[in-house]
Amino acid sequence: MKFNTKVIHGGQHHDPSTGAVMPPVYQTSTFVQTSPGKPLADYEYSRASNPTRTALEDALASIENGTRGLAFSSGLAATDCVLRSFKAGDEIIAMDDLYGGTYRMFSRVYKDSGIKFHFVDMTNIEKLKSLINENTKLIWVETPTNPLMKLADIQEIAKITQEKKILLAVDNTFATPYLQKPLDLGADIVMHSATKYLGGHSDVIAGALIVKDEALGEQLHFQQFATGATLGPMDSFLVLRGIKTLALRVQRHCENGEKVVEYLSNHPKIKTVYYPGLKNHPFHEIAKKQMKAFGGMVSFDFKSG
Repeated sequence: MKFNTKVIHGGQHHDPSTGAVMPPVYQTSTFVQTSPGKPLADYEYSRASNPTRTALEDALASIENGTRGLAFSSGLAATDCVLRSFKAGDEIIAMDDLYGGTYRMFSRVYKDSGIKFHFVDMTNIEKLKSLINENTKLIWVETPTNPLMKLADIQEIAKITQEKKILLAVDNTFATPYLQKPLDLGADIVMHSATKYLGGHSDVIAGALIVKDEALGEQLHFQQFATGATLGPMDSFLVLRGIKTLALRVQRHCENGEKVVEYLSNHPKIKTVYYPGLKNHPFHEIAKKQMKAFGGMVSFDFKSG
């Protein structure tokens, strides 16, 4: 199934009770049990699972070529779920340019957890390797980054993590699965702030994790269920609706981004434009290697400062 079809039909099934092609919003907290602990169907309590959220999670797994998708109340809730898998003494290596909320979580929220975080330029592979030791459990990559549009070579980093048996998580928010497939490049976990491109209409806050390994998916689902930062059924419906137009929207974002970059690059007051589609962008070759196109996000500096 090609991607443009996947966003509409991938992992999706009609509602068995009505035949509806879009899943209903199952706005319920609990489900009927035939006897204590024996639900009538596969659902018992909506924090654990809900049919509308399941439809979204199946769609997420499909478009990222994963086996398990998990939907959260925000991108940061999804990130927090990953971090809860680690303990005092563990070490995590992250990009030196990160979304501010991610950096705040790593450097402040988990400051006293006993987990040690390193922030490094991921284009310096030798520096990255030098930080890895027996306590290193995760490498966290954001590519392209928010806000400076730095990139990391997912495939090259995955070779290291697979050799060292370390997890590799990729924040794929800016690229979206339309432009970049981290799991296909060797990543173990993909994270999205679904608030952005996946939702696409500025009317929902949501996050997502997608994995290929079923055991890892079950481990993350336990954290999701146990800590409770799940996405509600109405918000799940909104993100699922947004995904259906993802390919068309991101394609137009890319086209518009190129027009903005062309204008800024020729403007006398602009000093530097940060866009991986520019041939003079330091990570242009990495972008060409792992992205279908260059996205709609642009940063720039003024000559005046």
